[in-house]
Amino acid sequence: MTASPYWIAHKGQPLQGSLTIPGDKSVSHRSVMFAALADGVSRIDGFLEGEDTRATAAIFSQMGVRIDTPSPSQRIVHGVGVDGLQAPSAPLDCGNAGTGMRLLAGLLAAQPFDSVMVGDESLSRRPMRRVTGPLGEMGAKIETEADGTPPLRVQGGQTLRGIAFASPVASAQVKSAVLLAGLYAEGETSVIEPHPTRDYSERMLRAFGVDIDFSPGKARLRGGQRLRPTDIVVPADFSSAAFFLVAASVIPGSELRLRAVGLNPRRTGLLAALRLMGADITEENHAEQGGEAVADLVVRYAPLHGAEIPEALVPDMIDEFPALFVAAAAAQGNTVVRGAAELRVKESDRLAAMATGLRTLGVQVDETEDGATIHGGAALGSGTIESHGDHRIAMAFAIAGQLSTGEVRVNDIANVATSFPDFDGLATGAGFGLRAG
Repeated sequence: MTASPYWIAHKGQPLQGSLTIPGDKSVSHRSVMFAALADGVSRIDGFLEGEDTRATAAIFSQMGVRIDTPSPSQRIVHGVGVDGLQAPSAPLDCGNAGTGMRLLAGLLAAQPFDSVMVGDESLSRRPMRRVTGPLGEMGAKIETEADGTPPLRVQGGQTLRGIAFASPVASAQVKSAVLLAGLYAEGETSVIEPHPTRDYSERMLRAFGVDIDFSPGKARLRGGQRLRPTDIVVPADFSSAAFFLVAASVIPGSELRLRAVGLNPRRTGLLAALRLMGADITEENHAEQGGEAVADLVVRYAPLHGAEIPEALVPDMIDEFPALFVAAAAAQGNTVVRGAAELRVKESDRLAAMATGLRTLGVQVDETEDGATIHGGAALGSGTIESHGDHRIAMAFAIAGQLSTGEVRVNDIANVATSFPDFDGLATGAGFGLRAG
C-alpha cells in the first residue's frame, strides 16, 4: 500500500512577487454546467484545471455533451439545450466536489432518465438531505444512504413543481440546486435564505440569458426558460488567494501582488476580517470578468491583533476559516469566532481539525459548538498535523509551518489538487519553506 503524500513545512523567506492564482472553482463548475445546457457553443477561459472541476466536465461528457480543450484552462462546450442531455451508462463520479454533486442533484432531478452520483471517501460523508429535502418538495425522487449521505440515486421522469423555499441553512449550493430544478419546474421557484450567500449561479444564469430576479438573500425564476450560449472568463479564485493573503500578512517582510482575483461581495468576508485585525491589503486595477468584479490584491506584512469576527461575515468566508485560524494564531491577543457551525459539515469537521492542529503546535484554542476562541501571539512549535483529506486544512498548516520554530508535517495532502493545483509550486516560488514527502 502506497503511503499518503505529505508536506514538511518550515520557515522560508519573506513572500515576494506577483502571482496568478488558478481560476475560481465555483465559477468553473457552473460555467461548464450552464454552457452544457445552452443552445449552442460557449467558450470558457480561465477554467480551473483541478480534479473537482474536471470531474464535473467529465460528467457532462458522459451525458452526451462535447467539451473540447484547445489549451490548458480553456474549454469549448457544445451545449445540447436544457432538454438534450442523454442517459449516462455508468454512475457519475463527482470526486471530492460537493458543489458538483449538490448542483447536479437539482439538474438531474428534472431529467427523463435515472442516474446515480457517487463521490470519494470525503464527499461520501457529506450531508445531502439539505438538497434532497427541498427537491423532494418540488416532486423529485432522490434516494440517499440511511444517514443522508451519498451515493445519490435519482429517479428520472418526474414532473417538478415550482416552490417558495425558505432555506434553513445559508448555502449557495442548496440555493443553486433548487434554482436549477426550478428551470425545469412548472411555475415559479423562489429561494429565501437566512443569510445572503454567494450569487454566482444567479449572475451566471443571467449571463446565459435567463430572466432571474435576485438580491442579497433572495432569488426567483420561472420554469421553461432556455439558455443562450455565452463566453465566460473565470476570475482567479478568492478562496485560493486567501492562503497567500494570510501568509503575506503574517510572514515579516512580505509583499505580494495577487492578480485579477474575483471579489464577489458574497465571497470576500475574509478581506473584512483581516482588515479588522490590522492587515495591510489594498485593491488595484478594478475590472469585471464574466459578470464578476475582479481586482489585483496587494498584501504587505503587518502585525495583526486579535478581534471578534462579526457573525454577519461568517457566510461570506465559510471556506476561508482554516486560513483565518492561522492568522488568529499569529495575531496578538484573542480572536473569537461564532456562528460557524457550518464548518463542521465541510470536507472535514474544520472547527475540530483546526483546533486540534493548532493545539498540536502549542496554540491555546477554546472550541465551541459553532466557533472557537484562538489565543494568539505564542510561538508556534513543530508537530504532525492530520488534514483529514481536506485541502484547505492542509494549505492552512502549510502557512503555519512558515511561523514554526521547527518543522510541521502535514499529512494526507492529495486532495489539494482538487481545488488548487500547483499550490506548492506557487508557494515555494514566492518564498515558502515547503517540500513534499
